[in-house]
Amino acid sequence: MRIIPIKSINKNAAEPEGFVNFSEEEYRLGIVDAALGVIKANKSGERPIVLITGPSGSGKTVTAHRLRAELCALGAPTHIISMDNYFKPLKGGTDGVDLESPDRVDSGLFAQQAQKILSGREVVLPVFDFTKQDRGWGKKFRRAENEIIIFEGIHMLNPAVSGCLAGNASSVYVSVRTRLKSALGHSLHPSKIRLMRRFVRDKLFRARTFFQTMEHFNNVQRGEKLYIMPYKKYAEFDIDTFVPYETNVYRKHIFTELAAAKNKNNFIYELLMFLEELEDVDDKFVPEESLVREFIGGNTLMY
Repeated sequence: MRIIPIKSINKNAAEPEGFVNFSEEEYRLGIVDAALGVIKANKSGERPIVLITGPSGSGKTVTAHRLRAELCALGAPTHIISMDNYFKPLKGGTDGVDLESPDRVDSGLFAQQAQKILSGREVVLPVFDFTKQDRGWGKKFRRAENEIIIFEGIHMLNPAVSGCLAGNASSVYVSVRTRLKSALGHSLHPSKIRLMRRFVRDKLFRARTFFQTMEHFNNVQRGEKLYIMPYKKYAEFDIDTFVPYETNVYRKHIFTELAAAKNKNNFIYELLMFLEELEDVDDKFVPEESLVREFIGGNTLMY
């Protein structure tokens, strides 16, 4: 776990273009290390599967796409399949359903298709519609010879979900592994940085209030402790998805609204204390393929 003083971040933010480029390269090198590890593990062709997981707001979706790009650049063609599409239909609605539980995954269907994909047989991939909480069918897919498959989702390291791939997969855990340090010496936990990411994304794209985000995040954290954290020990590779300039970008999107919010809770007061110290970095400096754009929008890798 690394700790970065806000004073150091602000000093670098005075030259935003260079700061952004340095930060992006640091993040990229973490992905390159994982990609090299995956290729080494699959040297004999027996481990062509990569399982990627991480908690909500960890940036696992963009990280999966960036890992795919690095693997392809290293001569290993790669395809991504999202675990979300294997969720069970909830036609009766979501009331009373633990949406964070691995029981949401149709592990039988996943195991059946994963084994077919591994052996090079054709499958018709499922497609989950979150607005209807229903599942349909999408494109036919057959793994090409020597192709690597990335399965990405919050339960991908849970043996109850992915145990069918034991012995054939490398595993990657992604999350924020960095703390910010304020001028007064206070430390901001990585989960609060992930919360900041969710505040920005929910405000810009999901029409949620900050308190709705907080309520949802509290439930998500409960799910993380029960269903994700116990299995992170199985990960062979660990990628810190913190991008040093990112909180400088998020500041202008949420500071005013958080400061004006009534009935502030301790989380909001804590975030405000750190946001007050940060200098802004404009969105225009953020590259299109950046993980930061998973939260502020405009990431070209996800579409």
